[in-house]
Amino acid sequence: MTSQKVSSFSRERFSDRPYRAAALLILAGLALAGCAGGAPADPGTASSAAAESPSPSPSSPSPTPTPSAVYKPADASGPAQNVPVPVLPEVAKTETKEGLEAFAKYWFQLLSYGYETGEVGLFEGVEPRSCGACQKVKEVIVNWHSEGRWLVGGKLTTPVVDTTFVKDQQGQYKVAVQVHQEPLSYMRADGSTARTDPQAPDQGNLLLVAYENDRWVVTELGSIVG
Repeated sequence: MTSQKVSSFSRERFSDRPYRAAALLILAGLALAGCAGGAPADPGTASSAAAESPSPSPSSPSPTPTPSAVYKPADASGPAQNVPVPVLPEVAKTETKEGLEAFAKYWFQLLSYGYETGEVGLFEGVEPRSCGACQKVKEVIVNWHSEGRWLVGGKLTTPVVDTTFVKDQQGQYKVAVQVHQEPLSYMRADGSTARTDPQAPDQGNLLLVAYENDRWVVTELGSIVG
């Protein structure tokens, strides 16, 4: 990223695209529908076996299979289910170059999780103070995950995260993040598609981050433009 400058996200950019929270480069993937687990026992087989055999001994109960929750992305048939909750890596808790870059990746993972699930509580815990763009993003997430609607696609990944790990005069570090976003579709409650955003080019974002009270805090979010 050479000869680039940083510009703050504006509310106008969001209002120009009411469904698209792309000023933040985002739109997190969503996904899944359907919880896969072990197949239930055939009730006919179970009842006949019980009739032909004596009652099981209390000391040797029959094992009960534990169904596993399977992550599946959202599709035209329904919203995401069993979305894995992002976990903050241990290294991301340290004031090191590696820790800062890991935290930046985690920040966008939380944003992506919000788009998939409609839950913004985790993201609210790490969003910048007084971030107007973040507020618009949350509005899109919450509003489109209401009244039976959901989102499909739009998954966020961060192919490149880089920092010089040098503090500015305010004690903040700058982290440049390349963000890739899959096409996003907005689904109505009846399963019809309200609209689909085409594949957008990767966007450059700049996070200003401070290390306070043994944790990273994002203080500002901007876009990198050429």
